[in-house]
Amino acid sequence: MSDFKSIFTNRAALRAYAMIGVLAAIWILFHVITPGHTFLTPRNLSNLMTQTAVTGVIAVGMLMVIVSGQIDLSVGSIIGFAGGVAAYAMADMGYSMTAAIIAAVVMSTAIGLFQGALTAYVNIPSFIVTLGGLLAWRGAAKWLLGGNTIPISDETFKGIGNANLPIEYGWGVAGLLVVIVLFAAYRRAKSTDNENNGGVGRELLKAALPVAAIVGFFAIMNAWQGVPVPVVIFLCIAFLGVFITRSTVFGRYLYAIGGNADAARLSGINNRWNVLKVFGVLGALTGVAALIFTARVGSALPDAGTLKELDAIAACVIGGASLVGGRGTVFGACLGALIMASLDNGMSLVGVSDFMQDIIKGSILVIAVGLDMAGRKQS
Repeated sequence: MSDFKSIFTNRAALRAYAMIGVLAAIWILFHVITPGHTFLTPRNLSNLMTQTAVTGVIAVGMLMVIVSGQIDLSVGSIIGFAGGVAAYAMADMGYSMTAAIIAAVVMSTAIGLFQGALTAYVNIPSFIVTLGGLLAWRGAAKWLLGGNTIPISDETFKGIGNANLPIEYGWGVAGLLVVIVLFAAYRRAKSTDNENNGGVGRELLKAALPVAAIVGFFAIMNAWQGVPVPVVIFLCIAFLGVFITRSTVFGRYLYAIGGNADAARLSGINNRWNVLKVFGVLGALTGVAALIFTARVGSALPDAGTLKELDAIAACVIGGASLVGGRGTVFGACLGALIMASLDNGMSLVGVSDFMQDIIKGSILVIAVGLDMAGRKQS
C-alpha cells in the first residue's frame, strides 16, 4: 500500500493529476452544454486532436527553451515563412514533395540556430531577438508569397495534415507506444535501487495509467476513420521530447541552466552551446509544425501561424513550466496544449464570439501564471 501511495506523493505528479482533472471537467462541461452533445463524440475528439497537433509540436520545443530560461516569440512567424518555403518550392520551382519538406525544416532549423547564436554568443536577450524575429520572419513570409496565397495541389503532401491511418496501422502504433512505456518502466526499475521498494512491480504499476490512456485514446481515434496523421506525428515528437528531457545529458543540462545558469557554468556545462542547440531543436520542430499547418489548410498563407507562439507559451505555462526556467515537463506542455485546443473547440461549438474566446484564454493564462507565482512564494 505504501508503494501505491508513493506514486501520488510527488508534487509534479499531483499537478499532472490535477490538470487531467481540469481537462476532464472542461470536456464534461462542453459535452453537456454543446447542442446535440457532440463534444465527446469520436468525430469531434478526432478533430480536437488534429487541432492540438500544431500547437503541441511547437509546445514540445518551446518547453525545452523555457526550461533553459529562454523564450521564443517568433515561432508563429516562422510557421508562415517555412510553410511558404515548402509551397513555393513545389508550386513555383517544381521541386518534389520530399525536397520541399527538407527545405522547410532546414530553413526553420537555420533560423532557430541563428536566433540562438544571437542569444548565446552575442548576449542579446532572447525576448528581444525573437521579438525582432516575429516581425522579420512575418515580413519574409509576405515577401516570399508576394502577399498572396499559394495553393498546394500535391495530395500526398496535403495528407500530412488531413489523412488518417488505416485502423490496423493505428493499433500497430498503439502497440509500439505501449512497448516503449513498459520498456522505460523496466529500465527505471533496473537503473535504481528498488529492491526494497517494489522494484519492477512498482514501476509497472506506475505505467498502468499511461498504458490504459494509450489504448483508450487509439480506440477512440479508430472509432472515427482511424488515427489522424498529424496526431501520430505529434505523439512521436512528444515521446521524443520526453526522452530528450528525461534521459539525455542535454536534457539535464537544460534544467541545470534554467535553474541556475552561473552554477551550471561553474560545474562545467557549456551554457552557450546548449542554448544554441535548444533553439535549433525548437526551429526544427517549428518546421514540422509548419508542414502540418500548411498541409491541413492546403495552401501557404502570409498570415499563417499568427499568435501560435502565444498558444505554445500558454500551453507550457498551464502545463506547469516556470517562465524563469528550470521547471516543466513535456507531458505538462502537451496537456496544456490539449486544454487550450479544447477551449477553442468547445467555445466554437457553443457559439462563443471570437473576442470573448480571446478574453477567456488570456484570463486563463494570467491566472495560471498567478497560481504558479503564488506556489513559488509558498515553497
